[in-house]
Amino acid sequence: MAEPLLQVKQLCAWYGAAQILFDVGLEVPRGEVVALMGRNGAGKSTTLKAIMGLVPRRRGSIAFMGHDLSRAEPYTCARLGLGFVPEDRRVFTDLTVLENLEVGRQPVRHWPDGAAAPTWNPSQLFKLFPNLGEMPERPGGQMSGGEQQMLTVARTLMGNPYLVLLDEPSEGVAPVIVEQMAHMILELKAEGVSILLSEQNMHFAELVSDRAYVLEKGQIRFAGSMAELAANEEVRRAYLSV
Repeated sequence: MAEPLLQVKQLCAWYGAAQILFDVGLEVPRGEVVALMGRNGAGKSTTLKAIMGLVPRRRGSIAFMGHDLSRAEPYTCARLGLGFVPEDRRVFTDLTVLENLEVGRQPVRHWPDGAAAPTWNPSQLFKLFPNLGEMPERPGGQMSGGEQQMLTVARTLMGNPYLVLLDEPSEGVAPVIVEQMAHMILELKAEGVSILLSEQNMHFAELVSDRAYVLEKGQIRFAGSMAELAANEEVRRAYLSV
């Protein structure tokens, strides 16, 4: 088996005095979509933020493309080709769609063997997100929540990431946008982009994911293929049902 793109071991994280993550371990192989699942408050978003260096107090091992990110700042992670799409979108409301995309632009990347890594530009992204292609000059603040979600993903892709940390893409958006998000994830996978997806929608995760981890109270409770999780009613009832 090839070395995973991302390997996390014994990750712990705190907000103030409260410990949120307890020895979380996970891997994302090249070319896979991996779902990190759990109920609200399980620690999914904190895991992604801790990997990206956005949680100030964290401990453990985070290896990405041969680099140690255990103490890395978020900008270092981004420059190395780790993309992050936050749940709260954070578009630049005064900038147009095109200007938001330009903010995320980074140089072309290559895999360690010299092969070209996935590369993105606005015209490619407008094919992936036709809604954005219809409003290139619209300010971010005049877009719907679903459109802003698409723009945030597109802006992250302008950084030509090897791996994208995608936080709750189906949360709080219309069903038609959820469908487009699922299609988008499968398109990214086909282009060679790997994804670690924080999600609590089982149906959505099943559509797009190869493997899954289930998180409960900051600890990994299940690790296996998406098919194994779908077949394991006991785990789903214990850790995913509302």
